[in-house]
Amino acid sequence: MKICGITSPGDAVMADQAGADAIGVVMYSDSPRSVDIETAEEIFSAAGPYIARVCVSHTRSLGDIEAMLDLNPDVIQISSSLALPHPFPVRLIRVVAGGRALPIDADAVLVDGSAGKGMVYDEEYASRVVRESRVPVILAGGLNPGNVALAVRRVRPYGVDVATGVEDAPGVKNERKVREFVRIAKGAVYD
Repeated sequence: MKICGITSPGDAVMADQAGADAIGVVMYSDSPRSVDIETAEEIFSAAGPYIARVCVSHTRSLGDIEAMLDLNPDVIQISSSLALPHPFPVRLIRVVAGGRALPIDADAVLVDGSAGKGMVYDEEYASRVVRESRVPVILAGGLNPGNVALAVRRVRPYGVDVATGVEDAPGVKNERKVREFVRIAKGAVYD
């Protein structure tokens, strides 16, 4: 599971210590969680060696993608349909939302119609994507410690992604909520 919208090195360390599998750093976006290259580098440097580092963006610029690649992330996650070079040098997550076709160039897809605004996912659409996708599906959108177990049981995603559901304010993670989300998500089982 990914804790997304990390804005400080301290929150990266906290998410890592809580047991998250990945941290997401938002870049080249109008999100209140968006950070610059220098901050992203500090965040990635602070996290331990076993947590995946994900650059998350809404960009439509290959220049922005190249700048993110310079950070040596494990994954780049984009929500635009920007055409990327093939083969792509790192794993690629494409964001899908209702009505969008599944991408053919992604290593995984993330179902999220809320774009980090905390709106609850569309269960019917997410379940259909899980059934039809040839690559792993990650569920996002309005997840929090109170609903993640049910979401995992009903949608059956490969993984889950959270930002607003573990925050006190945009970009400010709440350690208790992060730890609870990780514990519940990792303990959730399919019906």
